Amino acid sequence: MMEKMHLLLTNDDGIDAPGIAHLFDALSSEARISIVAPAKQQSGMGLAITVHSPLRVEKREWVGAERAFSVSGTPADCVKLALSHLLPSPPDLIISGINQGSNSGRNVLYSGTIGGAIEGVMKGIPSMALSSYELDDPDFTLALPHILPLVHHLISHPLEKGTLLNINFPPREHAPNKGLKWTRQGLSHWSDNPYTHEQSSFWLGHKYCHHDEHEESDIYWLDRGFTTVVPLYVQELTNLREYEKRKQLFETSFNPPCEK
Repeated sequence: MMEKMHLLLTNDDGIDAPGIAHLFDALSSEARISIVAPAKQQSGMGLAITVHSPLRVEKREWVGAERAFSVSGTPADCVKLALSHLLPSPPDLIISGINQGSNSGRNVLYSGTIGGAIEGVMKGIPSMALSSYELDDPDFTLALPHILPLVHHLISHPLEKGTLLNINFPPREHAPNKGLKWTRQGLSHWSDNPYTHEQSSFWLGHKYCHHDEHEESDIYWLDRGFTTVVPLYVQELTNLREYEKRKQLFETSFNPPCEK
């Protein structure tokens, strides 16, 4: 009998959020599952790590899980601790989510959900991030039928090193889901204009800025009722076109010529 795959679940909404519970329910029949997730809300933390205070780890009871821990830090903290101290061996796959709210477009640059998955691929573990479209009262059950097939596909068809999958599920108004699209990351993002909450305090990011999206973008297909899957690549952060184009000009501009 084949041993069940071992999955590590994390998120940025916190270990008590409904999204990670639904994710566990979708996978627990076919996988051994460990959970290491933030003790409280960590949305918008990106790839941040905690360096100026100690991290506190608390063992949690989670029926059916191999182990569960909450961490007083970010999703990246959770994955770091899971791989270095909390798990007896590396998982076959890391899944971050299901996030409450879309991580389409340029929002990935801020997302703690994406940050947890990035930390996974930086450690050489296949990773994916899952997000529902609705920020308020999402219906996670609409995503559940697609999760296990996506996991099996990623396990069976490994990605290039440094690549994670960013998966977003469409708005409930488009239910049932029309299918899956392999897409590129779009351009839209949350507003940069804060608005006043009360005197001397402000809210950020509660208005969405839409761009004209190309037909290969995740947002284009989400708006048409499809689940979108984007292969995000973090192995090489250098703009190689600019590196090659400007290397000689830059170095000759700032370095004195060699004396003969």
